Amino acid sequence: MSDADGPPRTPDGRYIVVRGRLWRAANPNLTEDERQQHVNALMDARRAVRDAKRSGNAEAMRAARAAVQLSKEALGERGPVWWNDGAPDENRRMARNTRYARWYAELGEPDTSDTQRMN
Repeated sequence: MSDADGPPRTPDGRYIVVRGRLWRAANPNLTEDERQQHVNALMDARRAVRDAKRSGNAEAMRAARAAVQLSKEALGERGPVWWNDGAPDENRRMARNTRYARWYAELGEPDTSDTQRMN
């Protein structure tokens, strides 16, 4: 499963794959309005992180990063998993080292790992 305009998505829709690494996808059970509200909050929080970096304000940075975390949790990308079948969370793992390894290999994506040897 993959969007024509986006990164590959695991067959069960739980993860997207970026540079060979699994990243938890947003909860598909959110309504479009809920999802958009959380995405907007996430973008605001990321801008706040940028602004805090520029200003060097440590307190603003802590608050901005906490807002990013809350938005990601609301989207289902962090925190408790949004599925209920007991499958483990494989977020941030290299796809080739997960139960999606065969599927990922069939995509024919290049190996972009840090451990790839150069000849």
